Amino acid sequence: GTVEQPKTFVVVLTGGIASGKTAVSQLFAQRGVPVIDTDLIAHEIVEPGQPTLERVAEVFGQEFLDQKGRLDRKKMRIAIFSDPGLKNRLEGILHPAIAARVDQRVTRIDAPWCLLVVPLLKEDGLFPWIDHVLVVDVDESVQIERVMERDSITREQAQSILDAQPSRRERLAMADDILDNSGSLEELEAGVNKLYNKYTTLAGNL
Repeated sequence: GTVEQPKTFVVVLTGGIASGKTAVSQLFAQRGVPVIDTDLIAHEIVEPGQPTLERVAEVFGQEFLDQKGRLDRKKMRIAIFSDPGLKNRLEGILHPAIAARVDQRVTRIDAPWCLLVVPLLKEDGLFPWIDHVLVVDVDESVQIERVMERDSITREQAQSILDAQPSRRERLAMADDILDNSGSLEELEAGVNKLYNKYTTLAGNL
């Protein structure tokens, strides 16, 4: 069904891998902004006992669960990496469940505005009621260095992860605001402060 516009002003935070979404969302959280992270929700909905996990096991087979009845993420990643059809089927199960849970959370928020962290924001209308899009941006070379360091992988592997995501150009095209995270933490905090003030003003004018 259609979801009514939330009472709170919703700013989506997105950015490529290793662009610093977590750091940015923590800085906003420290300023008292409610943060809804779709990555965390994606994990919650596939906890053992959750209907979404049962649905995944039905569609994909029990072999995608480990001994403890949890989703075998590694196995699933390998399977969908080589088969786009499977990836679409998985997203077909997960995305509506994520969206439903986000809707629940957003409607409960009693603050002028909130931050919704969406790692890969696509124009697929999953969250039709968002007000504003903030993209954390870094140079691709910076992303590659950070991913290599963080995940202990080769440059080629890091590049292939980047290539599988929406391009930087596509992301920036969706942005209402761009937060550059190639500098120091102080510069990032200054950027967050400015945006915090801007969104608080925007939300107050609604």
